[in-house]
Amino acid sequence: MAVAAAVHLEPIFEPVIEKAGFKLVRLRMIGGAARTLQVMAERPDGSMDVEGCATLSHALLDFIEAEDPVEGEYEIEVSSPGIDRPLTRLMDFARWSGHEAKIELNAPVRSVTGEDPRDHAGEGRKRFRAILMGLDGQDVMIRADNLDYRFAFRNLANAKLVLTDKLINEDLRTRKASEAQEK
Repeated sequence: MAVAAAVHLEPIFEPVIEKAGFKLVRLRMIGGAARTLQVMAERPDGSMDVEGCATLSHALLDFIEAEDPVEGEYEIEVSSPGIDRPLTRLMDFARWSGHEAKIELNAPVRSVTGEDPRDHAGEGRKRFRAILMGLDGQDVMIRADNLDYRFAFRNLANAKLVLTDKLINEDLRTRKASEAQEK
């Protein structure tokens, strides 16, 4: 099954998603003959529930029916990013600073604080399980194996938060705060 980032579709769908009251997290087209447009979104406060997914699905289906923005047949799937969410925007690396992530880069990078003992050939690393350290301009800062790394956001191939106790506890605190505000 082919998976492709639908970056060319983001400018088409993002305004519809924002008008419905949500923020786009990730847009992907999956499949070959039977295609699925995956839309991962959240509310501005970072929450997303079943009702939110249904609301956004209806808004997107109305838009698709009226505008027909994508050639061919496809299904649409709307979901929450979940706790162990993908990191797709530059601001995600600042927002989730201090949390652990799995990161894959398009090109290897070398440590900014010293030699990585696993970097035998001197070409650097492309895969990390690291702590997010925030941003420095357009560069992402991470710490892996007690070494600091810095890479351009555009070098990012894939990144996702790792489900940890710290992440779960923060999610629970955020949900409780959100519920308290609603009351």
